[in-house]
Amino acid sequence: MKNTFRSYVSACSIFSFLFFFLVPGATKAQLDPPPLINSTLHGTVLDAKTKEPLIGVSVQIKGTTHAASTDARGRFNFVTGQKFPYNLILSYVGYEKTEVTATVTPIEVLLKEDVKALNEVVVVGYGTQNKRSVIGAVSVVKASDIANKPVASFDQQLQGRAAGVQIAANTGIPGDGLFFRIRGTTSINASSDPLYVVDGVFINNQSLQKITTQGQSNNPLADINPADIESISVLKDAEATAIYGARAANGVVLITTKRGKYNSRPAISLNSYLGASWAPKLWDLVTGPEHATIINEAWINDGKPSATRPFRPVSEGGRGLPEEQQTYDRLNDIFRTGFLQNYDLSVAGGNDKTRYYIGGGYTSQDATLKTNDYSRASFKINLDQNINSFVKIGTSNILSRSSRTNARVGDGPQGGILQAALHTPTYLPKFNGDGTYAKWAGFDNLDVLINNTDMNSKSTRYIGNIYGEADIVKGLKFRTSWSLDYNIYDEFEYWNTLTNRGSANKGLATSSISQNTIWINEQTLTYRTVLANKHTFGLLVGNTIQGNTAKQTFAQGTNFPSDNLKQIASAATTTSSSNLSENNLLSFFSRIDYNYASKYFLEVSVRADGSSRFGKDNQWGYFPSAGLSWRLKEEDFLKNSDLISDLKIRGSIGLTGNQNGIDNYAALGLWQGGFNYQDNPGTVPIQLANANLGWESTRQINAGLDLGLFKDRIGIEFNVYSKYTDDLLLNDPLAPSSGFSSITKNTGEISNKGFEFSINSYNIDSKEFKWQTNLTLARNVNKVEKLPTPVDASYSTIRMMEGYPLFSFFVYKQLYVDEKTGDAVYEDVNGDGSITVADKQIVGNASPKLFGGLNNSFSYKGFDLSVFFNFQYGNKIYNNNRFFLESGGTRDDRRAINKDQLSRWQKEGDKTDVPRVTTQGNNYTLSPTSRFIENGSFLRLSTVNFGYTLPKTLARRIGTSNIRVYFTGTNLALWSKYSGPDPEVNVTSSPLVQGYDLGTPPVPRTVQFGFNVTL
Repeated sequence: MKNTFRSYVSACSIFSFLFFFLVPGATKAQLDPPPLINSTLHGTVLDAKTKEPLIGVSVQIKGTTHAASTDARGRFNFVTGQKFPYNLILSYVGYEKTEVTATVTPIEVLLKEDVKALNEVVVVGYGTQNKRSVIGAVSVVKASDIANKPVASFDQQLQGRAAGVQIAANTGIPGDGLFFRIRGTTSINASSDPLYVVDGVFINNQSLQKITTQGQSNNPLADINPADIESISVLKDAEATAIYGARAANGVVLITTKRGKYNSRPAISLNSYLGASWAPKLWDLVTGPEHATIINEAWINDGKPSATRPFRPVSEGGRGLPEEQQTYDRLNDIFRTGFLQNYDLSVAGGNDKTRYYIGGGYTSQDATLKTNDYSRASFKINLDQNINSFVKIGTSNILSRSSRTNARVGDGPQGGILQAALHTPTYLPKFNGDGTYAKWAGFDNLDVLINNTDMNSKSTRYIGNIYGEADIVKGLKFRTSWSLDYNIYDEFEYWNTLTNRGSANKGLATSSISQNTIWINEQTLTYRTVLANKHTFGLLVGNTIQGNTAKQTFAQGTNFPSDNLKQIASAATTTSSSNLSENNLLSFFSRIDYNYASKYFLEVSVRADGSSRFGKDNQWGYFPSAGLSWRLKEEDFLKNSDLISDLKIRGSIGLTGNQNGIDNYAALGLWQGGFNYQDNPGTVPIQLANANLGWESTRQINAGLDLGLFKDRIGIEFNVYSKYTDDLLLNDPLAPSSGFSSITKNTGEISNKGFEFSINSYNIDSKEFKWQTNLTLARNVNKVEKLPTPVDASYSTIRMMEGYPLFSFFVYKQLYVDEKTGDAVYEDVNGDGSITVADKQIVGNASPKLFGGLNNSFSYKGFDLSVFFNFQYGNKIYNNNRFFLESGGTRDDRRAINKDQLSRWQKEGDKTDVPRVTTQGNNYTLSPTSRFIENGSFLRLSTVNFGYTLPKTLARRIGTSNIRVYFTGTNLALWSKYSGPDPEVNVTSSPLVQGYDLGTPPVPRTVQFGFNVTL
């Protein structure tokens, strides 16, 4: 594999060199276009709505070869020698094709924007297609529709916008990771994230974070400034994704960034906003007196004497009576109003040979949870140059610097900043009697954490490519490109001696520097021709060479002379380690498409991928796909229909592969050094080899319908699909006697079936008032078809088991609380008369039955309003906060108690699902139980955006072409039965865990005010 890889690298490098350095040296006679035609017919072309001049409009005199394009002021002219009148045909991308008659000169022509035409060009794998020619299932989201949602990464902005794409924030911390699935989860150990492609660059979306924040991880996609994005295409079925082969089992997200326009004057744009965010709801804890009452009640229920109850008069040796206890609020100490600010400045334009886009941005967001802040500075430059009429070169570049101040958030008492606030009993004081910091139940003092947490990280990232295109002959185009995604992630933390971790180590510092490099070289050759005006043929062939390198250096120091000397060089004891990991991928691909009279469409593709990650006999995987569509609208029986403006049925089948999420050397037998003996170096085996390890593959079948009604005033898209994944990449457990815990194997199968529905409706489309509605709705049903051994997640509540969906909760099922005794009654599954581990069972799962979004957009004169809701229905959440906080007195002063405990059984006849408080029996000692599984369905008012655009005449008077001011509110309302602050939470970014809540910061409520100015 390595020799083959190097040979192709050398060959393709030579091709790229020849293209970039030899092709531009063609003679002048080859390069210069014919001179433009002079004219005596003058005119100006303006936007019908804004009255702004349009640059680069094609103007042709009908029936002649006379043609021109408008200049920077929207002007055109001809010299023809003909007499009036002239019949002119004007065409411009995004505007209705217009024919006018000129009887005098000069003439002014107004072009109307064609809203529907703007959506007709769809970015697909290795090219673009007319929307009506697309066979695969592709959702397109314009960046302008989601741009004002103040989140750190563009992937979170997509929530509810694309049918079949499930997105959920893991926490309310800006820049944190999230759950992103296209048509369900297809793997257990390997990654189920989609492939992300930015301007043709395959980018990394796996976090480089090494220093733990207790389950959570940062989102590397937050390194990309959403303001630089033009549009996003989500490829979902195999016909659309198979051209990407091994990368595409979980779908593909294609990001197209902004570029300038040819023959366009420089347009300078500024977008800025300021805002604030806060947590709309926090946990509801009992007061100090209520806590004491519950502890005393549990003491009595345990049969212990009242005279020795914990909360009794101090004179009797107790802690004081319940009503004498104070209430100390720590939650409001840790949450705050966070401020956010954003500034984006860009300039774009071009002449007849060059177009450019240059943009810079800065954003800063304070998390509502203290000590968690995020900021990003970014720079973007895109440049395209027509060397001549048949050679073009260009480059796309993103440079960003993201900074974070982190904190331990989730589970774990030491350093857990939210845990210290949420789980410390409310009756316990914050300071000791002598004024020193009070510490309870192993938790750090909250004030100490707030004032002394020192965790930060910086991500420096470059994403870019350089490409060249050459039109060899008519219809035949060659393209070559080099791409790079380079990321260096620098982390540091210091625990001073006021904290538990720092005190135990006399100061503890950790430094981690991770580097990740992805480089890619691609060549493609495309050919397209039309025969007899009815037969359209297209051919694409190409190859990709990709290399991935990951390097990490880790150092730690303890025993510092002073908390003011934090660098590891100051530590008395230091340890360090480093590692380097590489993998390579070699690919060949081809696609053939054909359509007859824009009525019948056929597309077939195949890709071969060779990966260094697999065994020598299984390195190559082959991934074919085929799709058909029939545009019934072109048939005679529908051609003249006024009701149906478009009707197309589609079908596809294909195979895609997966290798992401496993170790680069998963197939090899590995040894590790560092196991020294008596000052002599030593090595030990750490992994068994598996020469048969091969590709995880997913077969997908899709059937779809596209329907347009009333001249496309209503557009409907419906898809139904079936995905089947086999040869799962799993860590199969081994017997302890083998000396190894597991081996990576191909075993297990998973299915996903579902449907997607979307509708786009122009409800009112008058001159002054417009109303548009977009609805997406999807359902995915997941099932583990085959699995030799159940897989437990890192949190024992979730189990992957044959015959059940992924993310299923494996618990003891509470049937009811006995009204006579107040004790919880659990289902005795095996009927042996006692409740044991054998009685645990699957009770619900974290996957929703339905999810989607609804957006309504209104405009009246200069005012615009959009209201967007997103929702999930039918998913469950395991509220592990309740397990700790609804403990029935078993934890006394070690944990707080929430308000749900107040609805406990207290006397015979009480009807409740909260059993009597006691430290004995199974009421509160059995875990996990179904009592803490809650309905996670929700409806969220996700975004409200209200703006006003100044009239053009007024904007011009102050030297601008456009000014818009706006207000945006996010998460303004939430409807949910979930008892926690927010149902859209997850304690960890682990792919094995979903719908598990333990001390997770809620999604914040945000308001912001901003403006857009274009010069």
